[in-house]
Amino acid sequence: MDLFLKDKVFIVTGGGAGIGGAITQTLIDEGAKVAVVARSAIHEDVAKRFGNHFIHVVTELSDDEACAGAVAKSIKHFGRLDGLVNNAGVNDNVSLEHSVADFRASLEKNLTHYFAMMHHALPHLRASKGAVVNIGSKTAWTGQGQTSGYCAANGARAALTREWAAALLDDGIRVNMVVPAEVMTPLYRRWIDSFENAQEKLDSIISKIPLEKRMTTPEEIAAMTVFLLSSRSAHTTGQQIFVDGGYTHLDRSLT
Repeated sequence: MDLFLKDKVFIVTGGGAGIGGAITQTLIDEGAKVAVVARSAIHEDVAKRFGNHFIHVVTELSDDEACAGAVAKSIKHFGRLDGLVNNAGVNDNVSLEHSVADFRASLEKNLTHYFAMMHHALPHLRASKGAVVNIGSKTAWTGQGQTSGYCAANGARAALTREWAAALLDDGIRVNMVVPAEVMTPLYRRWIDSFENAQEKLDSIISKIPLEKRMTTPEEIAAMTVFLLSSRSAHTTGQQIFVDGGYTHLDRSLT
């Protein structure tokens, strides 16, 4: 299926690895151009695979001026903007045992830059009647235990998705959310490896995923995200779409 994305331009935060890297690769495979906005270096092999269809805008996303600069650099390089993917974040395990300052820092790390990037990209998205996808987490619906900051940030991401979709109807800008549950990324692997019995923990999680008893792949998250960015989903907005093998909702009805 042609998604009509050839030469369209997108910003993907955290787009150099994990879910973000898969989104960037899928967009490039569809003929689009991508500004990867992230503070971390992009692995040389990944950069080669992306080819000359992307730029890496090194950005500290907790810095509002840096977010504004990232959008400006993307526009200067590509000349337009057709969509934004807010993806960057980390499950940082900031719990009730942490300080209020730690909680605020977690929100800065996982939420505030979603607003900042959207705010600075908005004039360009209005010009193109672009599309936005916020990447969330099932933790906003299920909780996880010991991660108050991350859960709160993801609950707010869901609320902002609906709010922005409503606010931007007259501009023709669509805003949707893709919600993963269990996806094997480098950050997820690091979290699993933090447990004493890592394989046992992983096996326990996988056993609770209803569809095929396997984890979702980054490419499956990317496929849904890119579809929502494309005109093939032209009448879809304000939605929260769970790409999780039924984990968030179906598992509860089966037990």
